[in-house]
Amino acid sequence: MGVGDIAGLIAAIAFAILVGFLIYPLIRLGKLFDQIAITVKESGDHAIPAIDEGVTTVKQVNKSLADVNRISDSASTTVNNITALTDLYGSFLGKPVIKAASTVYALKSTAQQFFSKKTARKQVVPTKPADAKTRAKAQTK
Repeated sequence: MGVGDIAGLIAAIAFAILVGFLIYPLIRLGKLFDQIAITVKESGDHAIPAIDEGVTTVKQVNKSLADVNRISDSASTTVNNITALTDLYGSFLGKPVIKAASTVYALKSTAQQFFSKKTARKQVVPTKPADAKTRAKAQTK
């Protein structure tokens, strides 16, 4: 064996040792890739039902919104009907009732004034003649 053969043998042994040291990290890296593949598969398995539940939830929310739209449309129709009924009442019954009430009030006021003048004539309240000092104070105020 020559020097070249010994150098080649040492180089081969060094390369084998280097490969031996590099195998362990490569095996660990392979296990890591296997775990990543498993995690991605499980994520996909869990994500699909979650997406399906999300779609179901959105459908239920849309159905509820459709119900709310029907309720608000019904409420709007009811308000419009009440407004029309109020206008009808105001024009058909309101004006005559107001006229009758104002007539009754006018008759009542007239009667009260008439009877108050009658009683005021019967009651004569004597007044004291004011002296000069009282008249002067009243004029200055």
